[in-house]
Amino acid sequence: MSIGVVGSGAFGTALAISLVSTGQRVTLWARQPVHVAQMKTTRENSKRLPGVLLPKALEFTANMRDLAETETVLLAIPTQQLSDFMASHSTLLNGKNLVACCKGIDLTRRVGPSVILRESCPDSPIAILTGPSFAVDIARGMPTALTLACADEGVGIALQQSLTTPNLRLYRTIDVAGAELGGALKNVIAIACGAVMGAQLGESARAALMTRGYAEIVRMAVKLGAEADTLAGLSGFGDLALTCTSDTSRNYRFGLSLGRNETFDASVTVEGAATAKAAADLAIEIGVDMPITNAVAALASGSISVQDALKSLLSRPLKEE
Repeated sequence: MSIGVVGSGAFGTALAISLVSTGQRVTLWARQPVHVAQMKTTRENSKRLPGVLLPKALEFTANMRDLAETETVLLAIPTQQLSDFMASHSTLLNGKNLVACCKGIDLTRRVGPSVILRESCPDSPIAILTGPSFAVDIARGMPTALTLACADEGVGIALQQSLTTPNLRLYRTIDVAGAELGGALKNVIAIACGAVMGAQLGESARAALMTRGYAEIVRMAVKLGAEADTLAGLSGFGDLALTCTSDTSRNYRFGLSLGRNETFDASVTVEGAATAKAAADLAIEIGVDMPITNAVAALASGSISVQDALKSLLSRPLKEE
């Protein structure tokens, strides 16, 4: 099987490095021709994944037409850019196996990547690849396990076989909504945990936020048709545990900056900030209580302080767990 990876950020590059180790033809697409030229010449993505050697077998392009004969395309571009990208390239991509490797909820439409892909390419099988994974770990050959969600079980089995690598073990599910929402909403809770640690409120407060945040994730996901058990797996609890406890997570680092009242690098993509706003609005629409998500949305917009957010959460009415 030939595989295209769209998006030369850290995660897309790491996936391409891992996939090429299986002997399949893998092509990594980057938006800028100058970036492609740099990677070809230096065999390094110094902009997004410095210090990691790009295998000789890995191919590069800035021309989407070079993916015309590719059977499977992994889309590793930010969720907030996905609609515009698909509007430009849906004709070329329609009919291919499309695997979303981004985590978030579209701020304008309040839907996940799978809906955007399905509406853009109605003839394409759609899947989600998600779970506890840092790009640098994958790129360096360190082991992890991910969830591959595809409603078509036959396609899911074929993708599981072709996308599993020596260091990436894939577990399969047909619960696309659960896998997608777990991956999106854990970023919101990671920001909350980072803010707590940045404000030096302690490990106990972080543990409480992770636990109650997980409850919020399950509430929203189940309301939107997901299976609760999916959220207890890699795409939910597993990803939550990773991103809420490590400053390798961009969302957690963003939260740290909020807690410390520091300026955060605007060039770094923080999916959880937009997702918090989208999820807070969606929660109102579907009638789900999401107090932590609401607090993160307000924090990310700068409308409240960490102390105000904590006060609002602690003053909520007492109830059963």
